[in-house]
Amino acid sequence: MTTAPVLLFVYNRPLHTHQTIEALKKNTLASESVLYIYSDAPRSDADVENVKKVREVIRATNGFKQVNIIEREHNWGLARNIIDGVTSMVNQHGRVIVLEDDLLTAPYFLQYMNDALETYRDEPRVGHIYACDYTQNEALPDTYLIKWTGSWGWATWDRAWKYFNPDGQYLLDELKRRKLTRTFDFNGTYRYTRMLQQQVEGKNNSWAIRWNASLFLNDILSLNVGKSLVRNIGFDGSGTHCGNDRLYDSVLHMQPLPVVKISPIEESTIGRQAFEQYYRRTNSFIAKAIRRIRKIIRL
Repeated sequence: MTTAPVLLFVYNRPLHTHQTIEALKKNTLASESVLYIYSDAPRSDADVENVKKVREVIRATNGFKQVNIIEREHNWGLARNIIDGVTSMVNQHGRVIVLEDDLLTAPYFLQYMNDALETYRDEPRVGHIYACDYTQNEALPDTYLIKWTGSWGWATWDRAWKYFNPDGQYLLDELKRRKLTRTFDFNGTYRYTRMLQQQVEGKNNSWAIRWNASLFLNDILSLNVGKSLVRNIGFDGSGTHCGNDRLYDSVLHMQPLPVVKISPIEESTIGRQAFEQYYRRTNSFIAKAIRRIRKIIRL
């Protein structure tokens, strides 16, 4: 098996970037993997120094089969950077593993991702591999299929990425026309449709919501984990799109996670229920009000 290239997207967080790279270097397949690091240019003068520090970190990176650094000369923004990088590399290599600069990976993350990419390579109804679990629901199996895509440590193939549609308006119209918005929102427990609406309105520039909707509308599933191989450390107020809370924290699974092909290829009822329960518990009006009160008290 040839290992899939790893794409790492970084910006202006040198400490997070260092932690992400160090964790990735400890992976069992790191020395066999080619790493592509995409470094975006500063958006404003305030970011110049930290972007410089990030580039010092990535230029010193070793421990991989090969390290290729792409330093943008102008600020592309996360969405354009990821869409361009994934499109270019997946068309060249046929498959990719994608990380951002605030993700800690467990030692067997790369092994799992490569095993999953190989196991499901010819399965057209599976288009996405995801390695983070923040629901921490003990009822979940080690792996399961779900009609939803997460963006914190993921992988895909060229055959699936061809379904990516950057036109948020089209995706939103299709969800409404087919009366799928409630299902897309996990039975109304999380407002993914609203996120897509905000992307259309220019209030966010999320590539991830468009990728999610693209596969959802084509009835393509994601292979998810019940034991997390990724932990997001970006919820400390340092990220462009991340707040400051531990809602999406996860516990890293430090042992190998075997990939056994699921049959039949269909969405897991347990998996969908786990997300609905999690969002109902954390995203309700009462839950949000309690968090606001606690935040005020801490201030």
